[in-house]
Amino acid sequence: MSWATLFTLTNVIAMTGWAMIAFMPRGPKVMAVVLYLGVGLLCLAYAVMFAGLFSGAFDAVRVAGATTPDLLDYNIAGIRNLFMSDGGIVLGWTHYLAFDLFVGQWIAKDADHKGFSRMAQLPFLFATLMAGPIGLLLWMVVRERRARATARRGPA
Repeated sequence: MSWATLFTLTNVIAMTGWAMIAFMPRGPKVMAVVLYLGVGLLCLAYAVMFAGLFSGAFDAVRVAGATTPDLLDYNIAGIRNLFMSDGGIVLGWTHYLAFDLFVGQWIAKDADHKGFSRMAQLPFLFATLMAGPIGLLLWMVVRERRARATARRGPA
């Protein structure tokens, strides 16, 4: 399978999960599908790509002149070198997709639990889809007031 095909496939998996979170009833079955067939499948794909790329089993299709990446080279040049291949880009993108989908699912569950309407949730979910940490930060700021009020009321 080509890196371009794998890139498309991971995007389809992630977008399906996001659509389920945004538009389907959030019962246990739907949320389990998002978690295991969305997030879980992306994590599995990431693990296989990671092992294949760094064992040399998969051709990363490196940019001409790029050196072999060193996983212990944690500086700007080392990270740049890691992403100088189709395989590195798809690996990194899959990482983003898996974590953002997981965070989006958490935001949706948390928002449901705190009584936010679906319409009120959509901007936070969209922000998380497009710029993960920004969406999460915005949700954390907005949820705080409701979380405090819920804590003061005590368990139902």
